[in-house]
Amino acid sequence: MKRIAINILLLLVLAVLPAFAAPDGLRERLAALEGVSGIERLESDHYAEKYLIRVTQRVDPKDPAAGTFTQRVIVGHAGYDRPTVIVTEGYGAAYALNSRYREELTDLLDANLVFVEHRYFLESTPEPCDWDYLTAENSAYDLHRVRDLFRALYPGKWLSTGISKGGQTAMIYRAFFPDDVDASVPYVAPLCRAVEDGRHEPFLRKVGTRRERKAVEAFQLEILKRKAEMLPLLEAYAERKGLRFRVPLAEALDYCVLEYSFALWQWGTSTRRIPPLTSDDATLFDHLVAISDPAYFAEDQPNISFFVQAARELGYYGYDTRPFREYLSIADARGYLSRLMLPRELVGKVAFSPALYEKVYDFLKDNDPRMIFIYGEIDPWSAAMVPRFRGKKNERVFVQPRGSHLARVGNMPEETRAEIIEQLREWGF
Repeated sequence: MKRIAINILLLLVLAVLPAFAAPDGLRERLAALEGVSGIERLESDHYAEKYLIRVTQRVDPKDPAAGTFTQRVIVGHAGYDRPTVIVTEGYGAAYALNSRYREELTDLLDANLVFVEHRYFLESTPEPCDWDYLTAENSAYDLHRVRDLFRALYPGKWLSTGISKGGQTAMIYRAFFPDDVDASVPYVAPLCRAVEDGRHEPFLRKVGTRRERKAVEAFQLEILKRKAEMLPLLEAYAERKGLRFRVPLAEALDYCVLEYSFALWQWGTSTRRIPPLTSDDATLFDHLVAISDPAYFAEDQPNISFFVQAARELGYYGYDTRPFREYLSIADARGYLSRLMLPRELVGKVAFSPALYEKVYDFLKDNDPRMIFIYGEIDPWSAAMVPRFRGKKNERVFVQPRGSHLARVGNMPEETRAEIIEQLREWGF
């Protein structure tokens, strides 16, 4: 009897040993990854387990002497045998911490989530903040390191995706590291070729219906005609919100008006929401700031890092001032990004380089990567959508009819949505 008891005890010990010999739970496996720290369990309505981790990254991936920073990464677990979606976020990751957050493709594919906050945004900002290291190439190296870290944990298919600037980041990542993932789905991602690209203004002159465009322009003109009445409202608004502008309020109002048409179409706002032009000043002003928030042109905004990237290599858009010249306080809008929105220490010191545009363009032209691009028909960013090259088998571009910057797989027409999902299935997801 004693011998039997000893044998049973020995069997129990042997059964428990593997748990100590190798990490088994997800938290333990994450902790075993090189350079991972600060692991926090997150609540989730969708993922079996969800964690916030911090990954040590080099400020300059090619020069260890430049130091390191920690990058926020959010992990949503579906299964070690499931595919993995790496979200190449272009901004901060705060919204993905929410328990209700679920990335669309992880839902459609029952996939794991690896969500990477972009360098120089929120908690992934190096100290000191040296703008020289905020480059698209360095952000691609960040993603490459995260992918390498998780390769053993999730050995199945990998798909990269991102929305807007995150979609740009997905394209850039693929151009620098073509084989890191098996497919990519950039959403509403522009490929701009200049700091003021030049394609957005003609797009806005043709978007929607003639009646809609006339309604938009009439509202813009009405605000400018009432500039004397609008300025006290803008001053009070700026004071309430703690906004500071580098230009006089009259010029800040001009830029809000110029931005209005882009912002309205970008988010698919119905022109029926435009108040009657006979409305009182406060009603018109409230509608203006609801669509074109003056905070966009104020100093020290949370997305200032994006403006640095746009001015250097991502590109941006310009404004057509011709319909409004009679009422504008500015002589010209050219160069507004640098003048209004860059950090003060970089004003006048940043020159745009087309090298990144050319790299991504050439990558798409000379290769045939598995990539699905999603755009919205009325979204002004679609003016700079990726080129469609002849003879490509894998490049797929889908445009949502009357879709905005909110175009997704899930809100595509049913046939299109089924076609996209079928394509992903054919690629093994």
